Amino acid sequence: MRFDLQSAIVMAAATASSLSVAWLLTHHEPRVAEAAVLTAPVAIPTPASAPGQPAQITRAADGHYWAEADIDGRAIRVLVDTGASVVALTRDDALRLGLRLSPSDFTQTVETASGPVKAAPVDLKHVAVAGARVEDVRALVVEKGLPHSLLGMSYLGRLSAFEARPTGLTLRP
Repeated sequence: MRFDLQSAIVMAAATASSLSVAWLLTHHEPRVAEAAVLTAPVAIPTPASAPGQPAQITRAADGHYWAEADIDGRAIRVLVDTGASVVALTRDDALRLGLRLSPSDFTQTVETASGPVKAAPVDLKHVAVAGARVEDVRALVVEKGLPHSLLGMSYLGRLSAFEARPTGLTLRP
């Protein structure tokens, strides 16, 4: 058995994040981690796989894991973020999904790396990454300041497993 310290650290962080998400979902308003602003993100194609099969996400040159997610039948580019409690959508991506939100829909305040922002809770019919599909996913649309939509723990935590390796992630439905 090979011991990979980086994978062990990532999995320990993911486990801690999952446990804190479970506690936060039952005791507090959700918190959304804000992604770092990237000057020139690199698009990484995600290979298709059969439903129910593990999905592979390759680590991009910028060190992040980017994926094309099928959200309610639309392709949305997302940053995989185990530190985000929920799937977090930008206003632009919410519009692409047909979500027409008014200012009164932004009823929650969430803490980000840049401070508090308003967010609108939404329920997504499904989120799928290369066949790793989850139904009825809780999400937030962040009013402003989120540079990229985030694939957070409201999706990742409902998979049977996800595994980080130095070259990529494996998502197991």
